[in-house]
Amino acid sequence: MKKIFLSSLMLLSMALVFTACEDDRDSNPTLVQPAGFTLNNPVNTLVDLGQSDAIPFVWSQPDYGGWPAAVEYQLEVSPTNEWSVSTDQAAADESGASVATYAILPSIYASCKGKMSASELAKALVQICQWEEDAVPDKVTVYVRCKANTAGTQTVYSNVVSLDVNPYYIELADAPIELWYLVGEGIGSADWDNGAGSVATGGLIPMYPIAGNEYDSRTGQGEIEYAGYFVGGKGFKLVKIPGKWDDQWGMGDGAFVKNDGGSGNLTVEADGYYRIRLNTATDELVIEPITDPVGVHTMIAMPGAYQDWNTGENVMNAMSTKVENHDWYLMNVTYADTELKFAADNAWDVNWGASDFPYGVGVGNGPNIPVAAGTYNVFFNDILGTYNFVPVE
Repeated sequence: MKKIFLSSLMLLSMALVFTACEDDRDSNPTLVQPAGFTLNNPVNTLVDLGQSDAIPFVWSQPDYGGWPAAVEYQLEVSPTNEWSVSTDQAAADESGASVATYAILPSIYASCKGKMSASELAKALVQICQWEEDAVPDKVTVYVRCKANTAGTQTVYSNVVSLDVNPYYIELADAPIELWYLVGEGIGSADWDNGAGSVATGGLIPMYPIAGNEYDSRTGQGEIEYAGYFVGGKGFKLVKIPGKWDDQWGMGDGAFVKNDGGSGNLTVEADGYYRIRLNTATDELVIEPITDPVGVHTMIAMPGAYQDWNTGENVMNAMSTKVENHDWYLMNVTYADTELKFAADNAWDVNWGASDFPYGVGVGNGPNIPVAAGTYNVFFNDILGTYNFVPVE
C-alpha cells in the first residue's frame, strides 16, 4: 500500500506540472500587429512658433497583444492632411518631380508622450510649403499624427489631430554633420574629461567627417573617422554630446555597444596606431590597426595667402602631448576669403592640401584649400590628413 500511495503522489505531481506548463503557454502573450492607437488632441490649439520652445503631445501605446514591446515613436506633420510623400522622399528624388506633403520630425520618443520642437515644426513647414521669406502666412493649420515602430511588426499610425500655428521663415540648410568625441585614459590633455568646454582643449578629441561621403541632410548622420596612437589596455569611450554621457559607445558582452551608460570601456590589445570608423546612420563601429608608417611632428602651422605663406606663423595647438600627439586645433579664428595649407615643422617638406571645404582629406603637396570668409574652430589630424573647419555661431 505504501508503494501504491507514493506512486499516486508522483502521478498527481506530474499532472500538476503538465497543467502548470499548459497554463504558462496559454498565458504567454503573442506579438500581434496593432490596427492603430490614439493620439490625444493638443492642449494648446493655437501656438506662436516664434514664441514657443515646444508643444506637448500625449498618446496611448499600441496594443501588441500584451507583448512588453520596446516602442519608438515619432511625430509627423502636414499642412494639408496628406501623407503621400515625405520631405525625405522628395529630397531623394533627383528628378525633382516629387513634391512633399508631410514631414517626419527628427525627435524620437521612448514613452507615450513627447514635446514637439517648435523650431523643428517651423522648419518642416518651410520645407513642405516652400515659402519665400516675404510670403509666410500669419496662420496655418497643421495636422499631426504619431507613428510607432517595434521589432517584429510593421509601422503603425495613430489618428490625426490638428492645431493652428503662427509660422515663421527659416533659411533652409543641411543639418550639421553629427560628430562624436573620444574620451578616456590618455585621451586629450585630461583623462576622462567630458566637460562641455573640453573639446580639443581638454579631454575630448573630435572625430572627422570624410570627404566624398554623403551625410543625411536632415540628421547630419553618416560615417566619421579618427586615427591616433593608443596604449594597449587603456580604456576609452565615444560620446556624442560634450558634457553628457547619455549617448556613448563602449563594450558589452564582447561586442561594441551604443547605449546611455553602463557599458565597459573600449580598448586596444597592443600599443600602436589605430583607425576608428563610426557610421552614425547605421550604428556600425570599426576599430582596426594602421600598418602604414606614421610620421610624428612637433609643429603644425596653417600658412596661406592671408599671411604670405609663412610656415612659422599661425601655429596650431596640440590636443595632447601624452605619448604622441597627432591632433591639432585653433579656436575662433576669422578669415576673409583665402587659400591655405597645413604644413609640418616650419617647412614645406611635409604639407597637406585639398580642394574641399569646410572639411576634407589633405594629401601631400595637394592643392590649396579654399577657405570661405567666416569664423571657425579648426581641427586637423596629421595621420589621416583630415581637417574640419567648424563655423562658430
